[in-house]
Amino acid sequence: MQRHLLLPLFLSVQLAAPFAHAEGRALTDDTGRSVVVPDSPERIVVTHDPLLGVPILDIGGRIVGSYGRTDDGGSLAAVDFIDTVLGEDAVPLRPKGVGPSGQMDFEKLRALDPDLIIGSEYNAGIVEQLAQIAPTYLQNTGTGRVRGFEVEQSLAGVLGLEDALAARFSAYQEALAGTRDALPGSPEGKSYLVVIAHDDLRLVGETSGVIQALEDLGYARAEVEGLGEGNGLGSNFAVPLSPELFMRLNPDVLVLMNSYTGSERDEASTRAKLDRIAPGWARFLRPEKEARTIYIDSAKVSTPSIASAEHALAAVRNWAAD
Repeated sequence: MQRHLLLPLFLSVQLAAPFAHAEGRALTDDTGRSVVVPDSPERIVVTHDPLLGVPILDIGGRIVGSYGRTDDGGSLAAVDFIDTVLGEDAVPLRPKGVGPSGQMDFEKLRALDPDLIIGSEYNAGIVEQLAQIAPTYLQNTGTGRVRGFEVEQSLAGVLGLEDALAARFSAYQEALAGTRDALPGSPEGKSYLVVIAHDDLRLVGETSGVIQALEDLGYARAEVEGLGEGNGLGSNFAVPLSPELFMRLNPDVLVLMNSYTGSERDEASTRAKLDRIAPGWARFLRPEKEARTIYIDSAKVSTPSIASAEHALAAVRNWAAD
């Protein structure tokens, strides 16, 4: 399978005018806007920490500001994805806050003097205000628009970090080969699904490192009947899944994760959460009864980054070794 490994690494952006000039490069972002991006941006602000910030930091980009952070760079969320995905010591200078998620503080943003703002397609409503402060590039992040860690691949092209991406991708391929060798059998032709337990159960969509890792190993997403009209994978990270439908799932490999909004995300806490949401699930769910479930820390594998995919591969190797 390995369909994503065949993606040209550097076909990340469409050049609106394929030339460089004193002010930077003219690119077309994912919403069709023409943007002049600095050749080597050094003061980047992002509007989403895990979906945009972590992929940029994973390839050595310099981020000075982000939604969802405090003035001194701490995380306003329950989990700091920089810590869980990249490591607590990986980014000594943390991005400063520009307001809680979804509530941009334009004065704080302007004070950071960014040379480039990276937003998502969901920021189209405020893009003109952002563009008055600095060049603003909107990157697709939603399921159905991008897959796996394509966000990181795309942003490498935007930021001129292709060499760093190539180095990370090489290390990932080595981990991928080692994980394949550790599996008891070939994953080709076998299926997978990923479920995360928040207050309810959700079927994880296409945009995350764990999805990239599973599909690059050779697994294919299992078909799920009964989600209901309008509840396909859509554009969100995950879609609702009823307890009744959950207990009927039977992919060859089922990944189970507890919510990244809490501090407990190990196997025991995931099982406890599932006991509350779907009592008796362990007696009915075939992958669980047949040792085909993999428990993974959602805070490590949910970003669209190579680092998240590497965490997922490590979890698969641990499962295979048991």
